[in-house]
Amino acid sequence: MKASEIPSSSQHLLENEEQPTTHTPNPTPTPTPTKNSKKLALIPLIFIIFFEVSGGPYGAEAAIGAAGPLLAVLGFLIFPFIWSVPEALVTAELATTFPGNGGFVIWADKAFGPFWGSLMGSWKLLSAVCNLASYPVLCLDYIKLIYPILDSGLPRYIAIFFISMFLSFLNYLGLSIVGYTAVVLGVLSLFPFWLITLFSIPKIDPSRWLSLGQKGVKKDWNLFFNTLFWNLNFWDNASTLAGEVEQPQKTFPKALFSAGIVTCISYVLPLLGTSGAVPLEQGEWIDGYFANLASMIAGNWLKYWMELGIVLSVIGLYEAQLSSCAYQILGMAEMGLLPRVIGVRSEWFNTPWVGILVPTLVALVVSYMTFTDIVSSVNFLYSLGMLLEFASFLWLRRKMPKAKRPYRVPLSMPGLMVMCFIPSCFLVYVMFAARRTVYIVSALLTVFAIAWYFFMEFCKTKMWFDFETVDQDKVDDEIF
Repeated sequence: MKASEIPSSSQHLLENEEQPTTHTPNPTPTPTPTKNSKKLALIPLIFIIFFEVSGGPYGAEAAIGAAGPLLAVLGFLIFPFIWSVPEALVTAELATTFPGNGGFVIWADKAFGPFWGSLMGSWKLLSAVCNLASYPVLCLDYIKLIYPILDSGLPRYIAIFFISMFLSFLNYLGLSIVGYTAVVLGVLSLFPFWLITLFSIPKIDPSRWLSLGQKGVKKDWNLFFNTLFWNLNFWDNASTLAGEVEQPQKTFPKALFSAGIVTCISYVLPLLGTSGAVPLEQGEWIDGYFANLASMIAGNWLKYWMELGIVLSVIGLYEAQLSSCAYQILGMAEMGLLPRVIGVRSEWFNTPWVGILVPTLVALVVSYMTFTDIVSSVNFLYSLGMLLEFASFLWLRRKMPKAKRPYRVPLSMPGLMVMCFIPSCFLVYVMFAARRTVYIVSALLTVFAIAWYFFMEFCKTKMWFDFETVDQDKVDDEIF
């Protein structure tokens, strides 16, 4: 995000009405300031990041079903250090160095040029939209345990539609509302897990934690790593909101660190408590099983509370993810990668309503896939984007060593390369472990993303749409 006193790209256009609109390479976008715009403070940003990444342990049950309690708990203890921490550190440095709506799109653009910025935007946006579609599906996977009619058929499709449209309307009301709603939802959705952990303590048999799974049950490594990855990624998504954050250079590092602690605890403690309190029935550990565990450990009253908790969590997850999508689209419009009309804001709530509408409609289509297929598609596309993000981070350190970095990862270049290499190996593994269908879908979407970039360039030459321009001299003054 930029400082509020820097003139926006749209203001720059007003001052130069007679000049033709052309794309300036490697721009850093600046949000359009308005009298009614409110900046995100630290606490709301912490919970938005929490919901971008996690939203609670809902959906983590499959890790035990895939590999047993010991590896599942170790996975949620160790994986944050080899994946979440490097991703969060990269986000903290780049989001404070290049603060503006668009986040990782700006980083790739500054490192390698507009083509790679556009491709980064497409990969991350497609993965985010698929992720967005998973939340109503995950919600219904829990609710159907109480209302089986929502398991399939027309009632399920109707429920997905109304859940998606209602949550998108909440996002339209404003980012500050999303932020403070995330605080309330975060506390309420985690409360059942604090309770189930406490009720589990008297029933815990520590020997159950050492189980590698039931005999005769084959480990599903693909499901195991996809579950860990899906539950602990997207740390960089909040960077697309940088143009809406209060004092981002100070706020982002604090918010990322705090959200990391909350996320790690929210997974490990409930998994330790529940897996130690009940005999292992590995085949039962699937999405939605926490509700049944609540009934076995404390009673039906906690099961129903758990069901309510997932509804609240899904609201927070959906709102945070949709905000990221909307402001990424806004940032790409401010960079001239998309037509200016795509970044138009609502006159009433100052929200990018086109950026909200488009992901909502696409997510509605994707949401009719199964939860497992959605997660696999999300992880593959996100892996492509993250490999480019790590490359952008390293290249920008070399390309712009004198750039102002309010937060700087305290490592030299060899140390940074090691830090990025370890999670990159995992990204490659996730991609190779994908199904053939995921390969085909991802390849087609990538071809579409490349074609879209060249179509936008063609539109600029023909002046079919109006595109933003950015005063690059002012941007460079802020960076150096």
